[in-house]
Amino acid sequence: MDEHTTALLIELGSVILALGILGRIASRFGFSPIPLYLLAGLAFGHGGLLPLAASEEFVATGAEIGVILLLLLLGLEYTASDLVGTLKTQYVSGAVDFLLNALPGAAVALLLGWGPVAAVALGGVTWISSSGVIAKVVGDLGRLGNRETPVVLGILVLEDLSMAVYLPILTALLAGVGLAGGSVTLLISLGTVSVVLFVALRYGRVISRAVSSDNPEMLLLVVLGLTLLVAGLAAQLQVSAAVGAFLVGIALSGEVAHGARNLLSPLRDLFAAVFFVFFGLSTDPAKIPPVLAIALGLAVLTSLTKIATGWYAARRAGVHSAGRWRAGGTLVARGEFSIVIAGLAVGVEPKLGPLATAYVLILVILGPIAARYTEPVARRLTTRGKPPTAPAHPAEAPDQPADTRSATDRVDDPATSPT
Repeated sequence: MDEHTTALLIELGSVILALGILGRIASRFGFSPIPLYLLAGLAFGHGGLLPLAASEEFVATGAEIGVILLLLLLGLEYTASDLVGTLKTQYVSGAVDFLLNALPGAAVALLLGWGPVAAVALGGVTWISSSGVIAKVVGDLGRLGNRETPVVLGILVLEDLSMAVYLPILTALLAGVGLAGGSVTLLISLGTVSVVLFVALRYGRVISRAVSSDNPEMLLLVVLGLTLLVAGLAAQLQVSAAVGAFLVGIALSGEVAHGARNLLSPLRDLFAAVFFVFFGLSTDPAKIPPVLAIALGLAVLTSLTKIATGWYAARRAGVHSAGRWRAGGTLVARGEFSIVIAGLAVGVEPKLGPLATAYVLILVILGPIAARYTEPVARRLTTRGKPPTAPAHPAEAPDQPADTRSATDRVDDPATSPT
């Protein structure tokens, strides 16, 4: 075994062991490990305490696979009928989400003189909530049966589906494609998404049967191989490898999707952790302090706009006042998608990486706090100085814990049934 291979094994072993320890620490204290992975990357990267040399190229490839697996597993969570149903019922809330949360990021990039391409990228960073963090928070707080939870999930579904259009546009802009080329890329992207949804609706069972196997090894190899192949072809068409993986996930359904999730989840967790570390590796810690104030201001502003988004979407669905505030607070967390977008665009503006790192570090920590305390704080502020009044209906009681309502009150309201 040569010297380079020995150094590679030692470095990779050290990094993966450190990630495992950090993950256990995060689990012990009940928060997302993403900020710890980012900090580990900052410590191991250029300008950090322990720079990596032999394994950097391997980690870069692992990071690419991590993004693909993140999107594949995300696609496996949805069926085509879920996506179409959500589009029909919540597209207005999705548009409000985009306007309130993407525009602040884009405006900040333009004010800083970073140019229109960086503005599109930073707008995406501030727009997309973290599905992974939010799903964990909702489960930890016992809100899975709450009236506002389908609204929150609907917003996340729309954001995830929007990535199938946004990422190809960003990829084309980063590649320096002109207006005509960008229009072609957008048309290809929209056409591909439409075709995949149609095929999944009409022939999803046929596709799933063709991929299905009772042998877990064969299923793993077929799904992973198909995903990497489609991701590569999508990248060739400037549609984005991540979007290709997402569409493969949507096309699979039923037992195949369930089996693939179980088999691929450990791989996803490993390579996603490598991805976050790689992003930290590519960020010089010394460049974070100059943009920290901007990141903090942007985090506060977009926390408020996410709360407004959730409040509006829940109100539109007929959810009571307390549920509206809970929906808003739940949407605050940013995470994996924000880092994916920043990782794509970091070559356009060097300060975008440090800003995105600081921004995600702040909001991935603030998100669970906002989910827990937005509603109690809003209730105190709105009731201060007002005489107590009896609510018209038990479900309207502002101080009633969400998880003490009956199952009928929580789920069977037709205005707020899951989409």
